Amino acid sequence: MSHLSSPPKKLKGEHKGHRLPRGSERGSSSRDKDRSATVNSSVPMPAGGKGSRPSCPPATPQKAPNRLINEKSPYLLQHAYNPVDWYPWGQEAFDKARKENKPIFLSVGYSTCHWCHMMEEESFQNEEIGRLLSEDFISVKVDREERPDVDKVFMTFVQATSSGGGWPMNVWLTPNLQPFVGGTYFPPEDGLTRVGFRTVLMRIRDQWKQNKNTLLENSQRVTTALLARSEISMGDRQLPPSAATMNTRCFQQLDEGYDEEYGGFAEAPKFPTPVILNFLFSYWLTHRLTQDGSRPQQMALHTLKMMANGGIRDHVGQGFHRYSTDRQWHVPHFEKMLYDQAQLAVAYSQAFQISGDEFYSEVAKGILQYVSRSLNHRSGGFYSAEDADSPPERGSRPKEGAFYVWTVKEIQQLLPDPVQGATEPLTSGQLLMKHYGLTEAGNISPSQDPNGELQGQNVLTVRYSLELTAARFGLDVEAVRTLLTTGLEKLFQARKHRPKPHLDSKMLAAWNGLMVSGFAVTGAVLGIDKLINYATNCAKFLKRHMFDVASGRLKRTCYAGNGGTVEHSNPPCWGFLEDYTFVVRGLLDLYEASQESSWLEWALRLQDTQDRLFWDSRGGGYFCSEAELGSGLPLRLKDDQDGAEPSANSVSAHNLLRLHGFTGHKDWMDKCVCLLTAFSERMRRVPVALPEMVRALSAHQQTLKQIVICGDPQAKDTKALLQCVHSTFVPNKVLILADGDPSSFLSRQLPFLSTLRRLEDRATAYVCENQACSMPITEPCELRKLLRQ
Repeated sequence: MSHLSSPPKKLKGEHKGHRLPRGSERGSSSRDKDRSATVNSSVPMPAGGKGSRPSCPPATPQKAPNRLINEKSPYLLQHAYNPVDWYPWGQEAFDKARKENKPIFLSVGYSTCHWCHMMEEESFQNEEIGRLLSEDFISVKVDREERPDVDKVFMTFVQATSSGGGWPMNVWLTPNLQPFVGGTYFPPEDGLTRVGFRTVLMRIRDQWKQNKNTLLENSQRVTTALLARSEISMGDRQLPPSAATMNTRCFQQLDEGYDEEYGGFAEAPKFPTPVILNFLFSYWLTHRLTQDGSRPQQMALHTLKMMANGGIRDHVGQGFHRYSTDRQWHVPHFEKMLYDQAQLAVAYSQAFQISGDEFYSEVAKGILQYVSRSLNHRSGGFYSAEDADSPPERGSRPKEGAFYVWTVKEIQQLLPDPVQGATEPLTSGQLLMKHYGLTEAGNISPSQDPNGELQGQNVLTVRYSLELTAARFGLDVEAVRTLLTTGLEKLFQARKHRPKPHLDSKMLAAWNGLMVSGFAVTGAVLGIDKLINYATNCAKFLKRHMFDVASGRLKRTCYAGNGGTVEHSNPPCWGFLEDYTFVVRGLLDLYEASQESSWLEWALRLQDTQDRLFWDSRGGGYFCSEAELGSGLPLRLKDDQDGAEPSANSVSAHNLLRLHGFTGHKDWMDKCVCLLTAFSERMRRVPVALPEMVRALSAHQQTLKQIVICGDPQAKDTKALLQCVHSTFVPNKVLILADGDPSSFLSRQLPFLSTLRRLEDRATAYVCENQACSMPITEPCELRKLLRQ
């Protein structure tokens, strides 16, 4: 084993051994925490690091592109003019490696990844490095968002043989796809303390020629160890662990890492981690009457408020950046990901349900306003991400955060109008700068800007409450609110003239499924039909463009084409477990929000396909990929961590419970029990790594509520009862509309629905548990009281 140093001030992604899960790192920023890495090798293999950007001028792009020009992925197309003989992941590359007996160089990243851009510019545009990669290796480029199976398998290797992981991920494989060396970012040339990428390539080339058998033996040994380590199975266990025990341990572990002052978990960098916030809300609901029962609620609400006030939120254009590089949520890594927006919209909607504080509902609406304005394709689908980097001016070199930061001079020029009624001379610009903490010298610490790209720049972050800002200048609170809103709108209009960050126009089934949930849940909670319509249009997009009717399978990706069209790769990239899981959850949420049973019917069909393609009939739980699609990979994994996105198995456990509640099909309850049992050891060992699954375990052992509303879907009294349910935080439930039609889909699934009657011809609610229903309820206030018991 050899130790490789990571770039200073740079997080290399998430290590699975961490006590607290923080969302998987995507595009690490140069202002992040230092992390050392190790790789497995038969000889010392140094990894790259980054102190300052080396003066390595990019090569002039080839006139003739490489074969990546034929791909659809925005990330692969970014490398189409490298002087590297790149291959996409596929049999052509593997056959060539075996025929020529060369190691495979696998480089994995995604199009909005800051450090992927750096390595492409510094190394993959370099002619000499390009020759080494083309002559001595079979070089393969993978978009991790297109092929999460490839990413997970080799990230497992990198994390198991090092102290961390992240992107770009660079791994050297045998022609049989077994890894033997891995790392993350490498600088192009040797430095005082670090060996550069070119040197690493030459050493691996020489070792392959001189000690190939040793490398192969080591590779086989590591692969065998990873197979044993990654196995998740029921074994001899018959039942999952106690939910009460897992809940208590998970909460205790979160409580230990909680930041009392700024919210969130751990010091820095800080990630939003909606899965943790969801767990805290559910834990609070079941423990709210106990001593200190309000603490989990306080932890979640305080974290959400501090995030929304911090620079991790885009106060000008709305939406949230990927993570904060500091404890205060002040300076973010500026990339914006669709999956963050989807999950945070739900978290802020739940915060509003619980607290009644409109601060949270306004944040949720702002997130969805950003998504619908900036990430929405005309077909109804949503793009994947916006980059952190953009040119400060047209034609200049991209810099991280350039689109989002401001100087005092810019604010003064944009907002020069005097504020009437203030106790001292004041412009609207000065008011905004005071409230959001802007200074002449800039409010970004040099320690967070090692390359000096953000000198004199400011990130907007709320420093005072509206009341304090108003009191400071002797103004009315509502007047200050109006002035700040008007000022932010002027900044938004001015920002439109800046060069925009790169948009990853790839559309993923999984993340669009999350977005269906984001719009459906928020629309239902807030009673905003327009938001539910966005969810409906996205579901229609998924069915029209990402579903193969003949096979019943989902496609993983599609792409924005010319003139608003939607394009697919040929052959198509078929869906992975997370695509089915997140889309099924989205459809269940959409049914509850819209009461359109066609979405529930499609969810059942997709769940059947998921069971057929991914279920492990021997060990329990779901594999991340189809056996056929991943046949060449050394591992077939079951994702065992809730991170930036929840584990697909965690969400599947919830989906199976809900589907059982909607249909009464025993097979889905049995599968849920098997899944939770298979993950028993993981939950027992580190419950905080699987908070979403612990939540599912609790839902299973507490039994699920079937809330049935009998009434005309268009009638006011029916809508009043439905809105009562939507506005109340009841995470462990299914909501069913019984319209009195015995031939309806749900009546055929649940025969007991035909026995429930309207009371005095009024819309009537029943709350059913354990095959017993409550007395009929016609008043929303009575229903709310029952749901809160």
